Amino acid sequence: MDETFDAVLDKGGLDALMEPEHGPKLGNQYLSEVKRILKSGGKFICLTLAESHVLGLLFSKLRFGWKMSVEAVPQKPSSKPRLRTFMVVAEKEMSTMLLEISSLFNNSSLDSNGNQACGLHEALENENRVRRGYSNGSDLLYSLEDLQLGVKGDLTKLCQGRRFELTMGGKGSSYRAVLLDARQQSGPFVYHCGAFIVPKTRAHEWLFSSEEGQWMVVESSKAARLIMVFLDTSHSNASMDDIQKDLSPLVKRLAPGEDDNGAQIPFMMASDGIKQRNVINKVSSSLSGPIVVEDVVYENVDAAVSRLFPSKDLIFRRLIFERTESLVQSEALLMKEGSSHEVNEVERKKTRLSSKSKRKGAQKQIEASNDLKVDHSYLASSYHTGIISGFNLISSYVENAVSTGKTVKAVVIGLGAGLLPMFLHECMPFLHIEVVELDPVVLNLARNFFGFTEDKCLKVHIADGIQYVGELANSSDSSEVPVFVGNVHTSGSSKSPSKENCLAYHIEGREPTKVDIIIVDVDSSDSSSGLTCPAADFVEESFLQTVKDRLSERSLFVINLVSRSSAIKGKIVSRMKTVFSHLFSLQLEEDVNEVLFALPYEFCIEEDSFPEASLKLEKLLKFKHPEMNQSILEAAKKIRCLK
Repeated sequence: MDETFDAVLDKGGLDALMEPEHGPKLGNQYLSEVKRILKSGGKFICLTLAESHVLGLLFSKLRFGWKMSVEAVPQKPSSKPRLRTFMVVAEKEMSTMLLEISSLFNNSSLDSNGNQACGLHEALENENRVRRGYSNGSDLLYSLEDLQLGVKGDLTKLCQGRRFELTMGGKGSSYRAVLLDARQQSGPFVYHCGAFIVPKTRAHEWLFSSEEGQWMVVESSKAARLIMVFLDTSHSNASMDDIQKDLSPLVKRLAPGEDDNGAQIPFMMASDGIKQRNVINKVSSSLSGPIVVEDVVYENVDAAVSRLFPSKDLIFRRLIFERTESLVQSEALLMKEGSSHEVNEVERKKTRLSSKSKRKGAQKQIEASNDLKVDHSYLASSYHTGIISGFNLISSYVENAVSTGKTVKAVVIGLGAGLLPMFLHECMPFLHIEVVELDPVVLNLARNFFGFTEDKCLKVHIADGIQYVGELANSSDSSEVPVFVGNVHTSGSSKSPSKENCLAYHIEGREPTKVDIIIVDVDSSDSSSGLTCPAADFVEESFLQTVKDRLSERSLFVINLVSRSSAIKGKIVSRMKTVFSHLFSLQLEEDVNEVLFALPYEFCIEEDSFPEASLKLEKLLKFKHPEMNQSILEAAKKIRCLK
């Protein structure tokens, strides 16, 4: 029976079972039985020749929850055997505390035993180094063997909020993983235990690399226990089927033993819901890294659009920065040039969690069609619709400016595929739009693949966005905007361009240029920070204050905010409240995007005046498709005041 004996005395038994021709199997089974039958406080006393392969198994098998010492068995003075005998005493403890092994012998007395002494010293030193590492580390990588020894408690039972990292060895490779037991019972779980595979290309993302993000994945998975497995370069050539076959027996060993009813463990994976994909172009930029232009057909589209186009799949063209692969930077609807159509807005998630395969050939390619063009009268991205809905907050000012023939000045930081500036240019012809884009490669892609064009009311400047806004103080009117020559490194960097790379008009003695609308729509180069959009420098208080100083009296500042961390979003909102007089928010239901609208001065529209303001905005917008107008007005109704 379990925990029957107070002591087990082994005189050479483990050594015999560990003869090289037998391998570790018998020794492993033997020590497992020793652990099982000993009472708490019981001792395993092992007389051994202390060969390295024996000590390697003994030390690791009795690592957690055992107090261990090694001493040399005394010899007769006249006896000089070739090998010394050692006594290892391991005492079974209740806790899983990790203790170093004590050596109770004089090292100098072993010098005459040559290789045996060196092997013992090395084994003790290596094991104690491992134990110190476990004791000092914050995120330890436990092995399956460690876990089955009970280092993290009884894994057959669920423990709310339990989380730890581990390594699992498969047939051909090993896997790094995180085990998470759901933090609280939120109704019945769909799965008792599930496995979630994170591809190498997405492992760095905040959602998967941070503890807070991982708990969000657990909640989305509806699993009582989730084992998140991270793939790396060693798995690049393996198919997903092979990986799942390799992982299945490993994951089963980590499944809780209660209430599982023999259910299969489902495998989940990060997804983008793509039905068909065709990569149109791929380039590498020194500033933005690899960039992909692709045409896709989604597995599911809005029901209203399906009714309008029952016999064909809608094709969307997407711009993706591989550094943030889960985030679609820009998305446009492709239609035949000159075709007449009516389209409802397709609300689309930019980050999805479902089933996806990255294998080559997993998705049918879209046949190339040169007669398809980007429809600039339609917004495929719901957050773009949300940005425009915020113009509702200054619709009275814009209406007055238009009626008096005044140009409304707008600065958009971040070009992307140029879809938002082109749409604004088309539906609000009274706007004078200056777009600031750091990367000339992005501008070329927008021109060549998304139909972006410039004219006297829509211009692009290759410049650092923060530097550009700061230089607005040196311009006196819309025709004298800052002009930059050359490239500036790091999107959102606070570093100023050098004099050689930057040239600006400096007009002394004139009042700074005031802008009516500033929109920040840029991504962060570091997706692991938890802030995907914008880059962190664009929400620093110093930049926010500069923006406020450059805005006109009744103006609007807009930020596209993408973060799954409530703590990060809370800090940004708090900072913006400090700088701006009024702050509004639009949380998009199916997106991780939140659009923030800030008004710099005391004047502010009251929420009960929104319906009247929406009517004014509706009159200002010029649409080819009435559905777009309705989508923007519906979004405006969801804007909420934060300050």
